[in-house]
Amino acid sequence: MVDRKTIAIFGAGIGLGASLARHYGKQGYQVALVARHEGALHELAGKLKDEGLEVATFPADLTDLEGLPGLVDAIETQVGAIDVAVYSPVPSEGGFVPANQFDAAAVQDLVPIYTLAPIELAHRLTMIMKKRDAGAIVVVGGLAAVRPIPGVSGAPALMAATRNYIHALHGELAQSGVFAGAVYIGAMIEGSTGMKVATSGGRTIDPRLPTISPDAIAEAIWRLTTERTQVEAILPAISQS
Repeated sequence: MVDRKTIAIFGAGIGLGASLARHYGKQGYQVALVARHEGALHELAGKLKDEGLEVATFPADLTDLEGLPGLVDAIETQVGAIDVAVYSPVPSEGGFVPANQFDAAAVQDLVPIYTLAPIELAHRLTMIMKKRDAGAIVVVGGLAAVRPIPGVSGAPALMAATRNYIHALHGELAQSGVFAGAVYIGAMIEGSTGMKVATSGGRTIDPRLPTISPDAIAEAIWRLTTERTQVEAILPAISQS
């Protein structure tokens, strides 16, 4: 397995994670899946293996910051050098609150998954990739990190801090073979865990809420990591005015 390129998906789920695995897998990549829930992780890996993909699983809690360097090392030891790393954790319940209800205690609860973990991972991966002068790191977040929305604070405020870091890192790596970028999504991902929760119990989604195919997001991430002409992508596309 070590001679093939590798994509590591941190926070792999049934929506975007599965689409990323398939998209890169079709391009000859082997796939390292990282998620907290071991049973769901192995179930996803089994489906992808049945489709002919080379998949390895790494159950891990991404909020275990001290364990992240060892997690990266374990992937590289077992699977090979990480060529593309995508950080896309499934949003936790309670991550979105009005700004006037977002206090220091709430920040402490959310900052590990939305800010500390992606920064720690990017830091570790950057050090390794710079030695090879090759690699790409992409962080996935919500649109409210880019365009604040009244009543939707909390996680987006912390994603915005991570966005600031990724933009700075992108500029610092511009003359190297390493890429850092981000994707921000302003829609519900079709077939995702979030979609299943939103429609459970016979509930319906507000028709005004946009949805997006995870395959479209995977394609956008592929373009970011291969073309490397822009630091981020916003999906669906919005007016820049």
